[in-house]
Amino acid sequence: MTNSDDPLGPMAARALPSPIATTDYHTAGEPFRIVAEPPIPIPGATVAERRARAIEDGDVQALRAVLCSEPRGHADMYGGFIVPPDDDGADFGVLFWHKDGFSTACGHGTIALGVWAVETGRVTAPETGSVDVVVDVPSGRVTARVHREAGRVVAVDFVNVPSWVVARDAAVSTSRGDVLVTVAYGGAIYATVPASAVGLSVTPERLGDLITLGRQIKWALNDTPHAVHPADPRLNGIYGTIWFDELGDIESQVHQRNVTVFADGEVDRSPCGSGTCARLAVLAADGRLPAGTALRHDSIVGSTFTGVVLDTVDGPGGRQAIVPRVTGMAYRTGDHVFTVDPYDPLVPGFVLR
Repeated sequence: MTNSDDPLGPMAARALPSPIATTDYHTAGEPFRIVAEPPIPIPGATVAERRARAIEDGDVQALRAVLCSEPRGHADMYGGFIVPPDDDGADFGVLFWHKDGFSTACGHGTIALGVWAVETGRVTAPETGSVDVVVDVPSGRVTARVHREAGRVVAVDFVNVPSWVVARDAAVSTSRGDVLVTVAYGGAIYATVPASAVGLSVTPERLGDLITLGRQIKWALNDTPHAVHPADPRLNGIYGTIWFDELGDIESQVHQRNVTVFADGEVDRSPCGSGTCARLAVLAADGRLPAGTALRHDSIVGSTFTGVVLDTVDGPGGRQAIVPRVTGMAYRTGDHVFTVDPYDPLVPGFVLR
């Protein structure tokens, strides 16, 4: 058991505002907790700037910690604070968070936000048809294209920022031997490795090993040139390790199963939206996604995203990049009004893994 990382200590955490209202969704099994009106101001001219300031702000960090730590959350909790967009071109902005801090991108969260924006009326949608929900995130501007039938949301397309291969055959030593890693960017920087390279498969029974090795690979690469974003140092760092299994290609479909171990050992229950974009970049560069071919990307719990390449564009530093689209669905699981008792000695919480 570890205490949550409140930068200002327990007494500052106990001064958190109360109550705190949230709306919770899951996308393909992965939680996403939405705070529509953060009770603590998060200043900044852009979403990227707000993220940088939030990282240094003890009050905002304590708010994040109380919502994703036990007893209100858990070690694999995920969520976001709604903030103003960078300009009038987006509907709103969001700061994504998890137990270890603030991330730069989140595909499953963007899908959940699309459903939430339409279901709450924040963005008006036709009874039958589609509408774009445009969201500013720390890595750029993304779109959740929400599809409805007879007033019910049935699917969401997540159109992400350009994604590309960063490096191939990066050698990493692990406790199960040396492996060669492909690094790719999909709004965050990921190490991607076939699970067979370490004699494993993407199954719940091997999850403990995958977490351990995923952390080893992430931290081995995190301070290398492979973890450097070519245009924005705020996006530096290996966000996570994607383990994948090949499940057999058929006509017009590549089929893989994956699990993403991100932050410091956190596990994505979904096929990982931004991680799917990174995998699409690798597969496109490998020539495995010609026009009309999709990636069926399964998760470790059996849920599925579908990914396609919409376009090829010039990325930073002359790299060839793709514009990826990932399709999935999110479902509302409930609303919460959390109370922070100023006399509670366990505020902001703890993480028990």
